[in-house]
Amino acid sequence: MSNLFSITNIKTSPTATKDPTDKNQTENWRAIVRKYQQPSLSKGLWQLANTGVPYLGLWVLMYYTRHVSWPLTIALSSLAAMFLIRLFIIFHDCGHGSFFKSRKANQVAGFLIGIITFTPYRHWTWQHAVHHATSGNLSDRGSGDIWVMTVKEYLEAPRKTRILYKISRNPIILFIIAPVGLFSIYQRFPDSKASKRERISVLLMNLALVPYVVGMSLIFGFWDFFWIQLAIGFVAGGLGVWGFYVQHQFEDTYWRTEEEWDYETAALTGSSFYKLPAILNWFSGNIGYHHIHHLSSRIPNYNLQACHKAEPFFQQVPEITLWRSLKSLKLRLWDEDSKKLVGYEVLRNNKV
Repeated sequence: MSNLFSITNIKTSPTATKDPTDKNQTENWRAIVRKYQQPSLSKGLWQLANTGVPYLGLWVLMYYTRHVSWPLTIALSSLAAMFLIRLFIIFHDCGHGSFFKSRKANQVAGFLIGIITFTPYRHWTWQHAVHHATSGNLSDRGSGDIWVMTVKEYLEAPRKTRILYKISRNPIILFIIAPVGLFSIYQRFPDSKASKRERISVLLMNLALVPYVVGMSLIFGFWDFFWIQLAIGFVAGGLGVWGFYVQHQFEDTYWRTEEEWDYETAALTGSSFYKLPAILNWFSGNIGYHHIHHLSSRIPNYNLQACHKAEPFFQQVPEITLWRSLKSLKLRLWDEDSKKLVGYEVLRNNKV
């Protein structure tokens, strides 16, 4: 693919002379990230306040505008969805044990936000930890990631599997239909590989959702609660899945077999630097600095940007702009020969 249509742009600063995959730099980056792994109680509490309070306020405002102007209510739902995404990033950090220094505080905050986001805290944390441990590993796919097939696998797959794969990678399915099902249905059931603790966490969350839904229904009315929650969740889910998708689905991402796979290289070259406008960085909790997050999940979201800027070494990673990220929608399969994510056009010379 030519540079014109490439969605990645590998930056090389005039002062950046280090190779992100150079093992001689391992101790160097470890020393750097350690400086940013310390949680801040004041930053954490302030982030909870400046995210949770506006979200609740917008929720109530939607209730009072529902019979006045539905277009206004829908507009408010989009803004509320952005705050819900930011809440989910806090939930995500709690799962990594990075948001607060106290393990108990992370668990309590994570569980409570889990109710608002309809997500079982321990179960999701376990699945996400598997994602971090196996990201980019072709020999260990399927847990906490988006379905990716290689060109060879696709060519050898039965017709039914190829159809299911195409459906699963369709943008309408990925970003509109699947997110609603993910948070309303899928999260209600434990994974077949989940341990007893994770299974119990799903049960506890389902039980906790009963008084939450009943209480909100008694205060606002069931149908008002349902439609407002659905409107917010619809937007937040779609944008959230998109954010997760683009963090690893770009042309020059990293996939290798178990024998070749390397954690540090996968983090720095298989996780994008999603260069977003400042306001979107704020709402997304700096998760666009995904290469830093995968390098060290112990860094809280409020320290990711500073860590990225601390060393030119970190700035030599795949960079994706908001506009260029849209081109990732046509990328579907991993080509093991070219070591790139490619579109279905690669199949034109094959009878599929």
